[in-house]
Amino acid sequence: MNLLVLALPFAAAQAQNPAPNAGERTLKLVALGDSLTAGYNLPASAAFPVVLEKALREKGVAVDIVNAGVSGDTTQGGLERLDWSVPDGTDGVILELGANDALRGIDPALPRQALEAIVTRLKARNIPVLLAGMYAPRNLGAEYTRRFDAIFPELAQRYGLVLYPFFLEGIAGDKALNQADGLHPTAEGVKVIVRNILPSVERFIATLPAKP
Repeated sequence: MNLLVLALPFAAAQAQNPAPNAGERTLKLVALGDSLTAGYNLPASAAFPVVLEKALREKGVAVDIVNAGVSGDTTQGGLERLDWSVPDGTDGVILELGANDALRGIDPALPRQALEAIVTRLKARNIPVLLAGMYAPRNLGAEYTRRFDAIFPELAQRYGLVLYPFFLEGIAGDKALNQADGLHPTAEGVKVIVRNILPSVERFIATLPAKP
């Protein structure tokens, strides 16, 4: 989709978010994804994890969200960097990968295998996953889109994951909410993504096991 550019956590932007109540344990989430997570061509403060963290904190949820988005990453790339992208002590992972696999027309069997490996390895570490789904471009044909689109609901059902069916819900195809390439959201587009996914994230957080 674009160059491999590691989007590191944006401490300065996060520092502007309201602080959690004193004595309340702060949840540590990791957003593991591609350029849609990283915030391609956007200010650090406009990246999805930062905007989502701010929205949750405004609702009184004490949370820090690490931006582990890498522009251009495929599901296999996410699998290969999984262990260092998701450190010990992580309470949950928002998994947003697959768009680049579809854009490259990669056999859907491969992203399915990679995503399943990510989920099972995180489960083995007792780290819950919210799975953010993706749809294949419709110009790849009905058979490809059927196989690709089925990956996410089928994995969610098999592993009991909270599923957000389509990460780009509400902005896909909307020129006003996407950059000139038609692939990446503008800052306003990210706000729409966050608004739409927020109920699923809150439901996910409610399922996380209590820790001291």
